[in-house]
Amino acid sequence: MTEEKEAGRPAATVVIVRDRPGKPPELLMMERASTMAFAAGALVFPGGAVDEADHVLAARIGGGLDMDEAAARIAAIRETIEEAGIGIGITGAVDAAMVLRLRDGLHDGRPLAELLDRHGLGLALDALTPFARWHPAPFEQARRVYDTRFYLARAPEGQVASVDTTENVRLFWSSAADTLARCDAGESRIIFPTRRNLERLALFGSHADLVAHAAAHPVEKVRPWKEERDGEAHLCIPDHLGYPVTSEPMERVRRA
Repeated sequence: MTEEKEAGRPAATVVIVRDRPGKPPELLMMERASTMAFAAGALVFPGGAVDEADHVLAARIGGGLDMDEAAARIAAIRETIEEAGIGIGITGAVDAAMVLRLRDGLHDGRPLAELLDRHGLGLALDALTPFARWHPAPFEQARRVYDTRFYLARAPEGQVASVDTTENVRLFWSSAADTLARCDAGESRIIFPTRRNLERLALFGSHADLVAHAAAHPVEKVRPWKEERDGEAHLCIPDHLGYPVTSEPMERVRRA
C-alpha cells in the first residue's frame, strides 16, 4: 500500500443549505456523469480535490486557520463555483453574473487568487462550518482514495445553480429526507458516506440548527470498518459523531 493511498488525497465538499419557512431545508445535490471514474451516476454534494493553488492562497490570506484546513475551505469554495455556478464565502460585489465570470475563468485554467484580485473580491472562510471528515478504510484502497472534509454553508441569495456539463449532468434542490426517499425508490443512487450524511442532515430543520449540531460534535476522520452483526457482514462507523445510523449490511452498501 502506497503512502498516498494510506493518507488519502485531501478533498473538500460542501453541503449548501437553503432554508424554507415551516419546511425542512433544501440541499443542493448533483448527479455525477456516468463517465466519472468514481461514484459514476451517483448523487453527491459539490466538491473535489484540494490543489496546490489552494494551499498558496491559504498561506496568503491566513485567517487564523491551520493551513490544511484553510486550503480545504478554499477548495470547497472553488469547486462549488466550478461545478454548480454558486459562490459561497465570497466577499465584495458578488452577484450571479460575477460568479459566472469567476466560473469561466476557473474553467479557462486561471487560479482563483488571480480572479479574486482582478475583480476586487475576497474570501470569508468562516462562512463554511466544519461538519464531518471521511476517509475510506484500508481495505477499500485498491483505488485512489480521498480524505474529504465536509462543510455546511448557507445558500447565497440571488444565485442560481447550473450544471458544468462535464463532471455533473444534473443539479437540483431537495430536502435530505426527499433525496433518501428518491434513492430508496430506485430513482437515484448514493454511496455509503452520502447516505450516512443525508440521514444526519435530515434530523434538522434549518441551517442554524445544523450549525449548532455540528458545533456539538467532534470532527474526526470517519474510517468505516467491517464487522459481523447477527451473522451478517456490516460496514460500520463510530457512534459518537452525530450519525443516527452507524452500520449497513455489506450486501446493500454502495461505495463507488
